[in-house]
Amino acid sequence: MLPFRKMHGLGNDFLVLDERVVPLGLTPARAAALADRRRGVGCDQVISLEPVAAGEGADVFMRIRNPDGSEAGACGNATRCVASLVAAETGRSRVTVRTISGDLPAEVHPDGSVTVDMGAPRLDWREVPLAEPADTLHLPLAEGPVEAPAACSMGNPHATFFVPDLDAIPVTRLGPALERHPFFPERANIGFAQVLAPDRLRLVVWERGAGLTLACGSGACAALVNAHRRGLTGRRATVSLPGGDLGIEWRASDGHVLMTGPVATAFVGQLDLSAYPA
Repeated sequence: MLPFRKMHGLGNDFLVLDERVVPLGLTPARAAALADRRRGVGCDQVISLEPVAAGEGADVFMRIRNPDGSEAGACGNATRCVASLVAAETGRSRVTVRTISGDLPAEVHPDGSVTVDMGAPRLDWREVPLAEPADTLHLPLAEGPVEAPAACSMGNPHATFFVPDLDAIPVTRLGPALERHPFFPERANIGFAQVLAPDRLRLVVWERGAGLTLACGSGACAALVNAHRRGLTGRRATVSLPGGDLGIEWRASDGHVLMTGPVATAFVGQLDLSAYPA
């Protein structure tokens, strides 16, 4: 029987498995089966902890798999969860989590909240990436009542639509089509943001490969970056998601984006991995 931990950041929930000693053979099909909320454990992403050699500059490698079995490059909420686990193991408040998109330094605060340095946003159309050259501040893209999103990469592609009334947006209808729009060759996370004040945003995100979630950390980072680029907010704001609030700062000194928020363990348990299709 394989131990697992169910964690979440503002309701964005994860099945966390430890592969640092023994590889588990988590194929896309098996990850999708584990993520199924009726036949598996159920989660927004399956997170596996993998080893990093001593002296390589990170404490753990975090692999992120979506409910459709695809692999994600970044997940801010999962990074906070993993950072809190590694900090508890090592007794250190500062740890570094490695992903396929790069290293993410994190700090666990005395109140249990975690700040993650998500790195600098990538703003060029090639880096998002887009299928063709375009101004990433105003993409020539429209779907129903939304148009002209701003785009950037936070280790994964994001497009943010700014809307006057978030409650009027049919997110579950628009999200799937926009995620797979030909403009996004690797698909994209689609954010719908309402500016409430220069230091406050309200945000809902349709996540690539996962659908509608209660919170998206990298999406909150992208929303603040895109809002500031458009002159809608300052460099620091509270981003309110359906699951709660994240503090986001786009630091002027080095261009890195810092995300601060809570983590929680919902439960721990054991599962028979062989019961899930390989």
